[in-house]
Amino acid sequence: MPDLPFPIRKECPPGACVCQREALLDTPGADCAILRLTREEEKRLCERIEAIETYEELLRVRSKLEQQLGVVLTIEPGDNEVRTVMGLNIELAEKKGLCRKTREAIPAAIRRCMKRRPEIIYALLDARDLFGL
Repeated sequence: MPDLPFPIRKECPPGACVCQREALLDTPGADCAILRLTREEEKRLCERIEAIETYEELLRVRSKLEQQLGVVLTIEPGDNEVRTVMGLNIELAEKKGLCRKTREAIPAAIRRCMKRRPEIIYALLDARDLFGL
């Protein structure tokens, strides 16, 4: 296990996660930035996401996730119609070191944010030109 200059996420209980944390740590030269997202940092990130006020802010957070952690976040309208926030597909791309709980917590925080601020959903749909205008 390499000596990293930053605190890293603790390992998940055996069989509880498919994050492949140990395989990532054992790979020489691997990008371990995702492991910076400790449980405490994940909690702070979710609180930050829930406090988002605008679509532009959401885009900035998505960009920061990719720049700093290498995590790709996609938010798209579902295959059918979007009547509620549950009609959106919100996913984090699979990545070695990304915990299963994180893959669930971040989309859940985004959904809570959008329930509180439906104008973000409208801006997302407008940006996707869902209505063909």
